[in-house]
Amino acid sequence: MPVSPSMIGVGPWFNKKIVDPLLQILRRGTEPKQLAFSAALGITLGVFPICGVTVFLCAMAIALLGSLCHSPSVMLANFIATPIELSLVVPFLRFGEIISGGPHFPLTSDAMKKVLTGHASREVLLSIVHALLGWLVAAPFILFILYIIFLPCCKLLVRKFSPVPSSPKKPLHPHMEVKLKVRDV
Repeated sequence: MPVSPSMIGVGPWFNKKIVDPLLQILRRGTEPKQLAFSAALGITLGVFPICGVTVFLCAMAIALLGSLCHSPSVMLANFIATPIELSLVVPFLRFGEIISGGPHFPLTSDAMKKVLTGHASREVLLSIVHALLGWLVAAPFILFILYIIFLPCCKLLVRKFSPVPSSPKKPLHPHMEVKLKVRDV
């Protein structure tokens, strides 16, 4: 008998943690550009190569950017980016090594034991700096590419799920004209 995601609890979890919050955001009438930027920002900050820091980075970005970003969208995208974050630590490390011309850090179980037990050597700390450098250089490109990808998607989703027009500049009924009468006094 095939196992479906709903049988193991992934479906209800995914709906509760991802789909329902996204639908709530879309139904509140968020601007597509703001939504695309916020999602791109949340994922870009969410793939920061030091685990456990991304929520604080997102909170700082929200505080600094204020109304330019939509905070629930940033946090939801950050949450979605968590599995991606773990898979990008090594590519950011290698990219940082290439940029700095630093030595290639061997990823061994011994090095991981040193990190986890707090006995990190200079090489391990240097590898963390390389991963940060790799992310720092890649982050603007990641943000830009994700924004370009998300913008048409967000326009479509906002148009489909938003009960109000996406911009206050657009009238509810575009074919309706308003005629003003001027009276002589």
